[in-house]
Amino acid sequence: MGTFRTMLKTELKLSLRGMDMFIFAICMPLVVLIILGIIYGSKPAFEGAGYTFLQQSFGALVTIAICAGGVMGLPLVISDYRSKKILKRFKVTPVTPAMILVVQVVIYGIYALVSLVLIYITATIFFNYQLGGSWLQFWSGYFLVMMSMFSIGMMVGGIAPNTKTASIVASVLYFPMLIFSGATLPYEVMPAPLQKIADILPLTQGIKLLKAASLGLPMDSVLLPIGIMVVLAAICISVSIKFFKWE
Repeated sequence: MGTFRTMLKTELKLSLRGMDMFIFAICMPLVVLIILGIIYGSKPAFEGAGYTFLQQSFGALVTIAICAGGVMGLPLVISDYRSKKILKRFKVTPVTPAMILVVQVVIYGIYALVSLVLIYITATIFFNYQLGGSWLQFWSGYFLVMMSMFSIGMMVGGIAPNTKTASIVASVLYFPMLIFSGATLPYEVMPAPLQKIADILPLTQGIKLLKAASLGLPMDSVLLPIGIMVVLAAICISVSIKFFKWE
């Protein structure tokens, strides 16, 4: 436990020196929230809806930080450490691959939680946001989505042979999910053919889960997204630990 705390403290300091996560995980979700709030305000999501557009979009907005940290941040940090031989030095210490991955997951989890708090406070104060569903269901879905998205980053970072490969793979995964899953461009305004393509993306299923939880919709309607998130996390975590490369 002492080794874990020391690594976490050191890695968190190193992470805070950069501005990448501050921009993509903290600033970007807030900017998207403010834009949507100004444009749509308290307008109904659609004619006859019992909730506003912002209430409908809240679950999607909080996934931006999760996606940034899990799909982009994790792979690049781990592959960069491999390229700089830092992981090779860890190999002769009591540090295990699992501990290295967990430390990074905790750091990007902190970014995601800070982003969630800021989004909720901003939406509540300036746009009269109110969660329509159960906080228990929302938190359960939130951590499930976080676990599944972070598992993707753990897998890519754990097995990518070099930083360039990790960057390419992370970009190919990150930008389509950011744009087409409903995290920035609302899923409901997409044409039907684009929605079918978006349904292939894992984050789209996660957003559907959080949307149902935040709006108080029946959870029976999102059993498929829940199953996809659980299976994805199990597969990616297993692969990342089994095939983790030190150098």
